[in-house]
Amino acid sequence: MFVLGPNQLQRFYQGGAEIAGFRGLGAAADGPEDWVASTTTAFGEQQAGLSRLPDGRLLADVIGQQPEWFLGAEHVAAYGTDTGLLVKLLDAGQRLPVHCHPDQAYSQAQLGCPHGKTEAWVVLHADAADACVYLGFRDDIPAGVLAGWVASQDVPALVGALHQVPVAPGDSLLVPAGTPHAIGPGVFLAELQEPTDLSILLEWRGFLDDATEAGSLGLGYPDVLAAVDRSGWSPDRLAGMCRRPGSPGARDGVTRLLPPAADPFFRAELLQPGKDLEVPASYAVWIVARGAGTLVTEHGGTLPLRRGMTVLVPHADGPAQLTGDVQVIRCLPPRSVTGAGDFGQPGAAATCTHPKAG
Repeated sequence: MFVLGPNQLQRFYQGGAEIAGFRGLGAAADGPEDWVASTTTAFGEQQAGLSRLPDGRLLADVIGQQPEWFLGAEHVAAYGTDTGLLVKLLDAGQRLPVHCHPDQAYSQAQLGCPHGKTEAWVVLHADAADACVYLGFRDDIPAGVLAGWVASQDVPALVGALHQVPVAPGDSLLVPAGTPHAIGPGVFLAELQEPTDLSILLEWRGFLDDATEAGSLGLGYPDVLAAVDRSGWSPDRLAGMCRRPGSPGARDGVTRLLPPAADPFFRAELLQPGKDLEVPASYAVWIVARGAGTLVTEHGGTLPLRRGMTVLVPHADGPAQLTGDVQVIRCLPPRSVTGAGDFGQPGAAATCTHPKAG
């Protein structure tokens, strides 16, 4: 087991105080995003974003040297040394701009990257009674209309075209690649995502002076807008992406947080022991969301847990036992199928060959 400290990045939006409070830091740390167990670099960077183990080694390097110890033989057979997962703590100190991310097919064809960026959110805290996120267009949007909104930076039209979804602590939402979305101010969440930093900014006014290059992944807006899902989301489709506390799926202290559509990309569980809870072996990122408890693994020893800790548990640590009055978000890589994967090649880490791709 590895207790991972903050790994925060400066971004073009405000935030960071909620991360400091959650982790119990003395002052607001730098940056609104804390990249946890990251083997991913920020867009266009060589090292920024990569996590280090407590002894200073880069996690990506160590996994490359001991892939089966960290990831397990089944995962390595399917995906090589690619974890397939990036976890973040994200503090929206202001409303984020409307944006989306390419899917795997677009990334592979246009960026030489095996991953897109499907993501999911688990809400940890919401400052305001009217806290919300924005997810998916309410109606079909013609290509020319969207291009016009983006070119003129018609922010009221962009935001107004999206579903506004109220959120509260404990809610979780799946955000498929291509879906236009934004996070409202005061929302603090854990994010699971494919391991890239590929974003298409549909809105940048008030955030960046010019997004022509970075906001379009270096491809230009006439081309990159093809990656946007312009379809209207029905209420049923939207509801299928959301889970509220008490939703079906709980069993013996374990609650599935995301719909089955997330499984090819990542999985997330809420662990609430009540009594001793047995947890199977897996590479996993544990976020202690509330309370205090104890984690004991077969080969990795004993670790006291408290709110705000982020812990990387390698597969080789074996089965675990969780006790205490504690809630843990257990973040898992995609469900593997031995010998075949949705990304990468067996025996090799997934890489993005596009010079701008993170």
